[in-house]
Amino acid sequence: MKMDIMALVSQLAGGMLVSVEIFFCTLLFSLPLGLLIAFGRMSKFKPLSLLTKVYISVMRGTPLMLQLMVVYFGPYYIFGITISPTYRLTAVLIGFAINYAAYFAEIYRGGIESIPKGQYEAAKILGYNKVQTFFRIIFPQVVKIILPSVTNEVITLVKDTSLAFVLAVAEMFTLAKQIAAAQTSMVPFIAAAIFYYVFNLIVAVAMEMLEKKLDYYK
Repeated sequence: MKMDIMALVSQLAGGMLVSVEIFFCTLLFSLPLGLLIAFGRMSKFKPLSLLTKVYISVMRGTPLMLQLMVVYFGPYYIFGITISPTYRLTAVLIGFAINYAAYFAEIYRGGIESIPKGQYEAAKILGYNKVQTFFRIIFPQVVKIILPSVTNEVITLVKDTSLAFVLAVAEMFTLAKQIAAAQTSMVPFIAAAIFYYVFNLIVAVAMEMLEKKLDYYK
């Protein structure tokens, strides 16, 4: 018997929450981690700069799905550590965070390096130290510059949450596939598509509002 719409939404609700959790946790960890990696990438200490450059290259040059599998199965195959089923979601969050941090790092780097050197010199004359200069003068301008690129990555992240299926994490897409197979119906896929579209629309509107709030840097 085919389930009605309300029953379908109820079935998918758990997957929706998992997808949202992956999304927000990824941003929570990858945005600050990306800034640290960007600092390392721009460091004058060559070994650190080279290490972060290799890290970014690997993260951006290999599939996220493969990285999720390495994070999950790596502890067992490399160190012989027994993998707990509860580690699945943790592995997904780690994999997403380290992957997106690499992309955000390059976005940060591009934004920081676009700021004229004269602003650093002016801040020094005004008595600001390096930390104050960055966070009070440079970083607010960087945020304005990089926001369109960050928005693109954030929208991609909404869709990438579906890759959690590779570790059998029951997010939205996984549940939709299971229900579609059980009900022999396309309706669960349509419901999942609507969820991703609405989620992305909300993200796009929120980022656009943020961009307008930063218009005072024009």
